Amino acid sequence: MKALLNFAIILLIGYGVLLGLLWFFQSRLIYFPDIPGMQSDAKPSDIGLAYEDVSFRTSDSLTLHGWYIPADSPRGVLLFMHGNAGNITHRLDSIALFNQLKLSVFIFDYRGYGASEGRPSEPGTYRDAEAAWRHLVEDRKLPAGRIVLFGRSLGAAVAAQLATRTRPAALIVESAFTSVPDIAARYYWYLPVRSLARFDYGTKSYIKKISCPLLVVHSPDDEIIQFAHGEAIFAAAAEPKSFLRLRGSHNEGFISTGSAYTDSLRAFLDKHL
Repeated sequence: MKALLNFAIILLIGYGVLLGLLWFFQSRLIYFPDIPGMQSDAKPSDIGLAYEDVSFRTSDSLTLHGWYIPADSPRGVLLFMHGNAGNITHRLDSIALFNQLKLSVFIFDYRGYGASEGRPSEPGTYRDAEAAWRHLVEDRKLPAGRIVLFGRSLGAAVAAQLATRTRPAALIVESAFTSVPDIAARYYWYLPVRSLARFDYGTKSYIKKISCPLLVVHSPDDEIIQFAHGEAIFAAAAEPKSFLRLRGSHNEGFISTGSAYTDSLRAFLDKHL
């Protein structure tokens, strides 16, 4: 009986230590600025696209880095908020697709990513997106009605939050989760993650507040963020809204879907931009 009691005590202590680690090291489970083994010095000129290196300041005085890739005879500008892993050098495939759709692209790295200063945080990523928006409308004098917000995965939450505070032409969220607690509950079902969560990134709650046209993009084959998240985000949105069903994995669905992806984006842009 004593041995059983000691075993139970050890389990409780171990469980408590696990909860403590989860509380203190959550940011390391959210943000992955580097992808080991992947090229980190790629640039748009490697795929034949002219670009500008851009530095701009946030409201809390950090300098961020981004690229502005102009399209020929652009129909508008896409403000690109990438996912939680890697930096802008890993997004050339997407940049090329948007360029083909006659969209100039402004893509930037969050604080702590790539060549941007600082350390990532949820409020910080929101400030970063707002600073990128200001760069377009104040520094480049671009009309808000010609800017499309695009966010993939974690970036979808950042883009949706920005859409609640601005008046873009449209918002596209791709491979998005409803919130961090919702997605964490799937992976850590044995822990009280909703009580422990220090991050929210509540895409679904932000979507309820936007007033611009919305395109939700998701794949039933997404192995990281369940298709139900995309469906829930779409259901929460008001009209006008559209849904694009991808094929393939979380990170490569837009590639696996091929021309159906670009054709659907083109139709959405033709309608709303």
